[in-house]
Amino acid sequence: MRPKRGPKDVVTEFQDPLKNYDPPIYEDALQRSLAEDTVDVIQIRPFETVPPTMTVKEAMQMMVDLDIACLMIVENDRLIGVFSERNVLDNVAPDYEAVKGKPIRAVMTKDPASVHITDNVGKAVNLMAVSGFRHVPILDVDEKVTGIVGPRRVTAYLQKYFLQKD
Repeated sequence: MRPKRGPKDVVTEFQDPLKNYDPPIYEDALQRSLAEDTVDVIQIRPFETVPPTMTVKEAMQMMVDLDIACLMIVENDRLIGVFSERNVLDNVAPDYEAVKGKPIRAVMTKDPASVHITDNVGKAVNLMAVSGFRHVPILDVDEKVTGIVGPRRVTAYLQKYFLQKD
């Protein structure tokens, strides 16, 4: 049996909520950039990817040699983890001798949060600030690693806007 329709169930003509949409008004260029520019306005390259089979010792040496703070772990062209200075301090340093020969897979951060190249700058910066991530991988539309943002790169991006105000 079909329920009876009351006056609240009357179907009216569709009202487009964006019909009278006013574009946002930004206080400054930085606010506009955070909301509208895609994340690639921040320097997202170079970056390094390594396989999960690389040893912890090899990964740490690579980070020292390249003067970088984070490696992205890729398997079958997919991001599966990150290995950063934090992983070294939290997972390696307490028992270096026991883990130095193990694959990086054993101490990496699995399934890291990431943003897409089409996402706005604010999403990446927010992810870093709210979630406490120092490094955020950038993926393309096919879910392949295309870059990374970290504290140095975000600082360089922000400096452009703060130097404009002087």
